[in-house]
Amino acid sequence: MRLNIDVVMDYQLDGPSPVLLAVEVAALSGQQIEHSTLEILNATYRHVPGDAGLGQRIWANVANDRLSLRYVAEVEITRENIPLETLAQSEWQDLPSDVLPYLRPSRFCPSDRFIPYVTKSFGHLDAGAKVAAMRDWVAASITYSSGSSDAATCANDTFVTREGVCRDFAHLLCTMARAGRIPARYASGYGPGVTPPDFHAVAEVWLDGAWHIVDATGMSTASDLAVIASGRDAGDVAFMETQAPAHPVFQNLIIREM
Repeated sequence: MRLNIDVVMDYQLDGPSPVLLAVEVAALSGQQIEHSTLEILNATYRHVPGDAGLGQRIWANVANDRLSLRYVAEVEITRENIPLETLAQSEWQDLPSDVLPYLRPSRFCPSDRFIPYVTKSFGHLDAGAKVAAMRDWVAASITYSSGSSDAATCANDTFVTREGVCRDFAHLLCTMARAGRIPARYASGYGPGVTPPDFHAVAEVWLDGAWHIVDATGMSTASDLAVIASGRDAGDVAFMETQAPAHPVFQNLIIREM
């Protein structure tokens, strides 16, 4: 599948400031960037590696009090949709060292608090079948509701309120997978089926020696999501970070299948 991505962002800042951005599609297996352009007005910028070497971040030094950018890309997605139930689980001692951190609790994914529930509800399942059951549970139990959560909402909050947005679905699925001893990380990306169009969040689980995209919202799949970045949770892969508050003036994302 080929995607055309067109992102426009306009934010009011408190003054000249450095801004850390994660908006460019990552160059990685399963997705090929055919071409891309990035323009940031009244700013100088440089690229730095993303977390765990996945993708790139952008340090933009904005010369005034306005961040205005446009990112356009054409991306070929070659990733296949592999049924989770066919995927095997690695033993703890066989996991690569860079995968081990994604078994541990993080700020928005307190997986240690979910071990009793996950053991009781999904302990009879293994590997990909366990993740598939967790995905289906989150999809059936959590209501997608815009504005129902904020930047401080963690997986425990979502489990209690039973509502959230893609960020919360991904956090809860990552949390449950880790509690079930399956490495899971949070990923951001662009998908043509995301409604409303926005930076989208999914989970990635480590099965059969590779990371696999799992979206409990049902709005994207492995074969149509262009991944931007991955990390322990949303705190690692925010699309924009500033030291002072940034106020949105205009933001528009258009992601089309070509």
